[in-house]
Amino acid sequence: MSHRDRNGVAEVIAEETRGAGPREVPQRLCDAVLKLLPVSGASMSLRGDGMPVPLSASGERAAYVMEMEVSLGDGPCFEAAATGSVVCAADLMSNRDANRWPVFAQQATALGVRSVYALPLGAREACVGTLDLYRDVPGELAAEEALTARVVADMLTEALVKLSQAGPYDVDDLGSWLSPLATAHDDVYRAVGMVMAQLGVAADEALSLLRGHAFAKSRTVLELAHEVVALRTGLDDDLPY
Repeated sequence: MSHRDRNGVAEVIAEETRGAGPREVPQRLCDAVLKLLPVSGASMSLRGDGMPVPLSASGERAAYVMEMEVSLGDGPCFEAAATGSVVCAADLMSNRDANRWPVFAQQATALGVRSVYALPLGAREACVGTLDLYRDVPGELAAEEALTARVVADMLTEALVKLSQAGPYDVDDLGSWLSPLATAHDDVYRAVGMVMAQLGVAADEALSLLRGHAFAKSRTVLELAHEVVALRTGLDDDLPY
């Protein structure tokens, strides 16, 4: 990609984020992605302890696909974060991709998502999250599009790092730059803690129990966590949450 093209990417990102408050920036970055790449949806997540933390999404479908990965603990996003490498699922209905992530592939295609391109945010040894691109049609990004996607991921990483280091914020921002989508996932960690205390299990087992229960009930982990924290449900009828 030429220096001029890189400047063009930077200009689109700058225009989209101009005037945005700290918590609005992640969403604006996803909006910029749709203007820069031939994709139908985009989402960003931060690498977390045992699971990614959803940060922003271009729309409801992209947000739901991202939540599916969190709930399943499997998918292109997980692989990209774990390896620090780009992961391409060119056709989720093909045997190759469907066999890699069978449940994710089935649920994503049911929503009309046919291909996913997941890029790490940051270097291989210091991956801070992923940028996930969704398309309604099968096929890989063209060479020039893939190069643009890498440049976009690099610039988004820089924007997030600067955002996390900026401050101090206004009192209305509560000292935080994290989006509402990210802070909502605090309930998942609270629910994990409650299950750990109730059952006397380690954090990874508690998270696995939450995922299994959510899958059995056709819910996302976040939806189940909200109920557990609100004392409306437990993982077992005998658990007095």
